[in-house]
Amino acid sequence: MASSGSKVLDFEEYVRNRQDALLRSARRLVPDPIDAQDLLQTALVRTYGRWEGIADKSLADAYLRRVMINTRTEWWRARKLDEVPTEQLPDACVEDGTEQHADRALLMDILGVLAPKQRSVVVLRHWEQMSTEETAEALGMSTGTVKSTLHRALARLRQELESRDLDFHALERNERGQERCAA
Repeated sequence: MASSGSKVLDFEEYVRNRQDALLRSARRLVPDPIDAQDLLQTALVRTYGRWEGIADKSLADAYLRRVMINTRTEWWRARKLDEVPTEQLPDACVEDGTEQHADRALLMDILGVLAPKQRSVVVLRHWEQMSTEETAEALGMSTGTVKSTLHRALARLRQELESRDLDFHALERNERGQERCAA
């Protein structure tokens, strides 16, 4: 059995080597960067107590992702419902103006319309590029459930994108009409 000091050093080395990838995973689960950091820190604290129990350290990333998903779900269930639905969505702020950032911001925004289970499936299948079987194992569900959840989630994302595209074109037409009236 390893000494307590060895456990700390092993865990610290693991976190140092994997922190960027783990933060990216956390960022994909929650839209706010500060919340993603909090999510990762909470998952690391919870994992540290069980570090010795992870016999195959090559599975530590999967273990931590599962802890992050569970933690995010706990937070979601515990949140106060003080969101107010509105007819107009606020404009998304794009800091650097590149198309890639704009696309990423839009994607992160529309992922917010999905239920946590759907978002987890989409993130693991498409961002983490896990197989259906790996996703099912990581989330503790059957492969059929992963497939049907992914199908419904992608349909919801398509619907949201189409809705936003229609809203954008209607706004453009309205602005052109106002410009003609002012001329």
